[in-house]
Amino acid sequence: MIQKLQPVAPVQMNTPYGNFEWGTLKKWNLFAGPDIIEDEGMVIEVAQELKKVTTQMGIPWILKCSFDKANRQSLGSFRGPGLKQALSALDKIKSKVGCALLTDVHETIQVEAVAEIADVIQIPAFLCRQTDLVVEVAKTNKVMHIKKGQFMAPWDMGPIIKKAEAVGNNKILLCERGTTFGYNRLINDMTGLVEMRELGKPVIMDMTHSTQRPGANNGTSGGSRDLAPALARAAMGVGVDGIFVECHPNPDQALCDGPTSIKLSDMPQLLEHINKIWLTHF
Repeated sequence: MIQKLQPVAPVQMNTPYGNFEWGTLKKWNLFAGPDIIEDEGMVIEVAQELKKVTTQMGIPWILKCSFDKANRQSLGSFRGPGLKQALSALDKIKSKVGCALLTDVHETIQVEAVAEIADVIQIPAFLCRQTDLVVEVAKTNKVMHIKKGQFMAPWDMGPIIKKAEAVGNNKILLCERGTTFGYNRLINDMTGLVEMRELGKPVIMDMTHSTQRPGANNGTSGGSRDLAPALARAAMGVGVDGIFVECHPNPDQALCDGPTSIKLSDMPQLLEHINKIWLTHF
């Protein structure tokens, strides 16, 4: 008999902008927004459109937006307006749009300030084994979104879970974002989604970063955004607790990760397709 996907220990989060739950398979959750805060107006435009679309479809949504991109290949790559200005802007955007927020941290010294405004704190893939960073974020007792390193097997996330749980935080989401396969290429192993979820934590699929071609664009990362919807559909068919997607009004003009970002106007159709898969299976 083919066994149905089973719930895992739920991760719950209550915010003024809505209550969220992962792991129960009652609903899937969406993390979506621009890669980085280029300016307040652009982020507000994206957030307001995403709120409208997800409200109509009944999809729980959390705005994703970075305040800094520290893991750039080139020194000249855009990194945002700086910690203080960016966090202040994101706080304003949350209030104006009325939404919860995910953003990431790169150093322990950033955690306290980020925890004041973020509802979900993300550990970037390159930093998922940084013990001090994982522990410091865990101490905030916020929901943690830990991206699996491109260099790691799904089951290797087990010890990272234990780092967070050792200081009393079990509100952990694990994220798949592709695995290094030779030079300038990532691949996705859909069976790895199942194996990572067997660690007992909800799993999120990052459909856009998974199409990245690291360093393949003359010192910056390239990518194939046209392949991202296929990965999202496949992951939803396998069974995940949420989808992570970066989107932008004009990806070709985006200051960061444009080649992998979905065009904002394409988001309604994308969400409709993957939501149908969820409703069919779960």
